[in-house]
Amino acid sequence: MKRRYTISVFTEDMVGLLNRVTIIFTRRKINIHSIAASESEVPNVHRYTIVIEEHEDTVKKIVLQLEKQVEIIKAFYHLDEEIVYQEIALYKVPTDVLAAGKEAEKIVRAHYARVLSVESQFTVIEKTGQKEETQALFNELKPFGILEFVRSGRIAITKPMRTLTAIVEELESEIKQN
Repeated sequence: MKRRYTISVFTEDMVGLLNRVTIIFTRRKINIHSIAASESEVPNVHRYTIVIEEHEDTVKKIVLQLEKQVEIIKAFYHLDEEIVYQEIALYKVPTDVLAAGKEAEKIVRAHYARVLSVESQFTVIEKTGQKEETQALFNELKPFGILEFVRSGRIAITKPMRTLTAIVEELESEIKQN
């Protein structure tokens, strides 16, 4: 049975590595639902957070294939219940819609969204949450005229208490022993 998995890939900071990572998914004809890249808590180590829907045996193979890449330090996969995750969405709506009536303002407040910028022609609203939450706000604001919309990829932190620093130290210890 296909399930949603979040894959965390810890890498060196190398140009072109993200392309090589995504090719692994492309070759297997796996659609990436979301991808986010950022620095990690360890200096010079970056993290890619990738969301896919696939069978677990396929995900295990992907993780092993990712770890074969020289610049990849470690890769993990997790189900949604094993992580804490969020996305951010920005909505650009006409300013007069928010100023004219209370309905749109009530919707923004009900979704615990916040106003980032008010310009004469448009207002930018921010909502953090899971995809279903950001989509719900989109659906309610749509009748008022959304001028622009963007949603980030998922960012996630694992619930198990094992830090990347500890993993890096273990890997360095293994290298020294070999």
